[in-house]
Amino acid sequence: MGGHVPAGTSWGEGRVIAPRFAKDFVSSVLAPSLSVAVLAASVLPAALPAVFAGGGTRPWRRGRVEDLRAAALEAKDAAAAAFYELDTAQRDLRIALETIGAADDSPQAARMAADFATLSERADNVSAHYITVVDAHDLDSAQLDADGAHRARQALTATRTELQTVKGELARFGQRLEPLQMRAESQLARVTPAVERARQALRAATEALDGARGAGMRAEEPAAALAALGPELRLLNEGAGRHGVQATIRRAEDVSRRATALAAEVERLPERAGEIDRRLSSLRTRADAIANRAEQVEPVLSELRRRFTASCWQDLQHVPEQAAASVGQARELLAEAGRARAEQRFGAATDGLTTVHGLLGRTDEAVGAARERLRLLDEVAADPSREIERTQFAVRDAQRLAMAGRSRPDPRHARPLDAAAERLERAVAVLEGGGRHPDYWVFLTETRAVRGMAAGVVEEIRTARG
Repeated sequence: MGGHVPAGTSWGEGRVIAPRFAKDFVSSVLAPSLSVAVLAASVLPAALPAVFAGGGTRPWRRGRVEDLRAAALEAKDAAAAAFYELDTAQRDLRIALETIGAADDSPQAARMAADFATLSERADNVSAHYITVVDAHDLDSAQLDADGAHRARQALTATRTELQTVKGELARFGQRLEPLQMRAESQLARVTPAVERARQALRAATEALDGARGAGMRAEEPAAALAALGPELRLLNEGAGRHGVQATIRRAEDVSRRATALAAEVERLPERAGEIDRRLSSLRTRADAIANRAEQVEPVLSELRRRFTASCWQDLQHVPEQAAASVGQARELLAEAGRARAEQRFGAATDGLTTVHGLLGRTDEAVGAARERLRLLDEVAADPSREIERTQFAVRDAQRLAMAGRSRPDPRHARPLDAAAERLERAVAVLEGGGRHPDYWVFLTETRAVRGMAAGVVEEIRTARG
C-alpha cells in the first residue's frame, strides 16, 4: 500500500485511517498462511476503496464525532456535579449565616455576613456562566460536528474548573465561619427548651384555670392575666430568627415565670378566699376595739389638762375626733372589701384590706399615745432623776468610746458630745426652775434628743473603726 490513497478518499482521511484499517483487516479477515497473505496482497488495493466508501463499517468521520461527543458529555456531567456541589455549599453557608444572624449581633458576625455576600455574588455569577455554557452546546444534536463537540468539551471543562475554584473559596470561608456557627448553634440550642417550658407553663395555667372555674370560682383576674400572655406566645411562635435568640429566651423565661405564678395563684384561690374572710373578720373586730379605746381618750386628756402644762397635751387634744373619723373610714373600706370578696375580685379585696390595716394601725398608735403620754409624765414627775441618770449614762458611754486608745478625742466626736452634755444641763435647769408645774414633756423631749446625739456619735465611731 506504500503511500497509495484509494480513489474517493481525501488525503487527510486516508493518512489517518488507512494504517489502522489495514491492520484490522489483515488480522481479522486474512488467515495467517502464506497463500492467503499473497492473495491479500493482490486483493487489498482493490478492497480499500469499497471499504472507505461505506461497505459495511461506520464512516471514520462519524466515529470521531461520536468519540468527541462522549468526551463532551463526560465533561458536561463533571461540570454538573461541580455545579451541584457549589450550589449545596453556598446554600449550607447561607443557612449557617442565618443561624448566626439570629443569635449573634456582634461586629464580627456582621463582617462575615458582608464577606459572604461578596462571595455569594461570585458564586452566582459562576453558576450563571455554567448554565449559559450548557445552553450553548446541544450535545444531543444530530448536527453536532467534531469541532462543536471539541469546543463544548473545552468550555465545559473550563466551567467546571471555575465552579470548583469558587467552591474551594466557599470551603475556606466555611472554616473561618465555623467558630461563630458553633457559638450560635449553642445559643440556639437554648431556645427550643425555653420556648417549650413557656408553652408547658401556659398549658398548666390554663388547666388550673379550668379546674377553678369548674369548682365555682370566677377567677376573672387570673383569666385576664392569662389572656394577656397570648400575644407573648405568638411572638415566641414567630421564632428566634425574627426576634433574636436572647430576646426570645428572655421572653420565654418571662412567660414561664408569669404563667407559673398564675397557675399557683389559681390553685390558691379557695385558700385565698378563706384568708380574705379571716382578715375581714379580724379587721372588723380591731376597728370595734379601737373605737372603744378612742372613747377612753377623753378622760385621759382631762387628767393631762388638770395636772400638766398645755405643752404636755395640746398635740393630743384632737385624737378622739380623729380616731372616730379613721374608724368610720376603715369600716367603709371594709364594706367595700367585703363586696369585692363576694364578687371574687380578690385583688381589690386584698388591696382594700391592706389599706384598712395601715389606717387602723395609725389610729391605734394615736389612741395609745394619750395613755402612754400620761404614763411617761407620771414617771418623770414622780422621779426625774431616773431620766437624768439614763441620759447622762448615754453621754458618758459615748465619751469613753471616743477616748478609747486616744489621749485626746477627735474634734468631730468631742464637739457633738459636749453639745449634748450642755443640752442636758439646760434641760435639767429648766425642769428645776419650773416651779410647781414644770414642763415635763419638754424635759422628756430634750433628754430623748440628747440620747439621740450620743447614739449618733457612737455609731459614727464604730463605723470608722470597722
